[in-house]
Amino acid sequence: MTGLEQHSADVVIVGAGYAGLAAASRLAAAGLGVVVLEAADRVGGRVFSEELPSGVRVDHGGQWIGPSQKRFHELAAKFGCATFPTWETGTHVEIWHDDTRSDYSGAVPKSGPGMAEYLRVTASLDELARTVDLVEPWHTQRFEEFDALSAEEFFLSQTHDEDAQRRLALAVQGVWCCEPREISFFHVLFYIASAGGFEQLMETTGCAQDSRFSGGADAVALAMAATLPVRLDEPVRTIRHTAEGVEVETGKAVVRARRAVVTVPPAALGRITFEPALPPARRGWAGHAPMGRVAKIHAVYEEPFWRKKDRSGIATFYNRNPVGVVFDNSPEDASRGVLVAFVYGDRVDRWAAAPDSVRRGEVLAALAEVAGPRARMPIDYAEMAWSEDGWVIGGYECFVYPGGWTEYGEHGWRAPTGSLYWAGTETASVWNGYVDGAITSGDRAADEVIRSLKIAGRPA
Repeated sequence: MTGLEQHSADVVIVGAGYAGLAAASRLAAAGLGVVVLEAADRVGGRVFSEELPSGVRVDHGGQWIGPSQKRFHELAAKFGCATFPTWETGTHVEIWHDDTRSDYSGAVPKSGPGMAEYLRVTASLDELARTVDLVEPWHTQRFEEFDALSAEEFFLSQTHDEDAQRRLALAVQGVWCCEPREISFFHVLFYIASAGGFEQLMETTGCAQDSRFSGGADAVALAMAATLPVRLDEPVRTIRHTAEGVEVETGKAVVRARRAVVTVPPAALGRITFEPALPPARRGWAGHAPMGRVAKIHAVYEEPFWRKKDRSGIATFYNRNPVGVVFDNSPEDASRGVLVAFVYGDRVDRWAAAPDSVRRGEVLAALAEVAGPRARMPIDYAEMAWSEDGWVIGGYECFVYPGGWTEYGEHGWRAPTGSLYWAGTETASVWNGYVDGAITSGDRAADEVIRSLKIAGRPA
């Protein structure tokens, strides 16, 4: 540690995403001294907004806000960060495995291949999700039974309709960025319950994809960070327990504090050395909660030309193209046209390994199916493959393998480890996996720290 800067604080926060910023803000408001350490050269974590050469500001990561995401709305209002409704006017399109197309209007198709069975199965998901205990999930009725199943196993037990299976698989890919065979069925139910229902996860108006931020989804994070002592480009290498609390070492500094709040995703914990080692439950949870696999691609055009043909720019793909879903991501004033495409799960593994020209060609071919031949000629194009991000290691959030909740949830999910407290959207009970969940997780962890300091008989 010779030559490293020496700092002290009441609480050190590891990570300057929304969870870390929320925790730091709450602790600072309680009169505690905080330091926030961030490995990247920016704040926001899995929310990353950037202005492209065309002048359009795009969100490479999280971008939407829904009406029931109350804490996110509160902070947006506090800092004057305006939102606008997601573009969705016009007809949407589904493109099937045999390349047939069907147009529809409204939130979901009223008919179509496998639709009746899909609606029946998703209704049963909602019914089962209502039994989930969001605070102590392991107390949920049939907890071990559901956690032993993959989502795929449950779906196959419910329907043999192959088109319904395709719809259910794309739903899993789109929300959790993994395949149905990989994810615990209980985790699916927990996540649905945390959002308030399956429709909340899937739809636009009144749901999770309701609105976007006029200045980019990182606007709130930037405003929060401006009020806090955030140190960028300081990846944490080691966290040690000491008699006084913790000692956190980066490549530049050592910060000694009474408590630490760690907000990095479970999969990223392996980048940090803990002394002593984390307990088996925490390590087991991290090993059973990998990040999803997703790429997000923006194509920018002179104008949203598809609207002239009453096209919404919203599409779902069940064919061989790697793209799963497309949205109209144009700016609020429609000064440019922007289509955003998502590649998920197994498909992103193959797609990301292909040469640049192949990746681009496949995405633009998909966009041409949505909006017409002109979509092959964007004026700007940007890819973000989150699995290749060195600090996040995937996106949008972690999912849990079958058995992970049963084996490690009670003691590994978010239970404090000595002077370490855990935040991050993966630890949230409400809107788990979303920015709102990240914010409330930071609030919760901060409250736990404040209580612990009072219990320890020292002033908070």
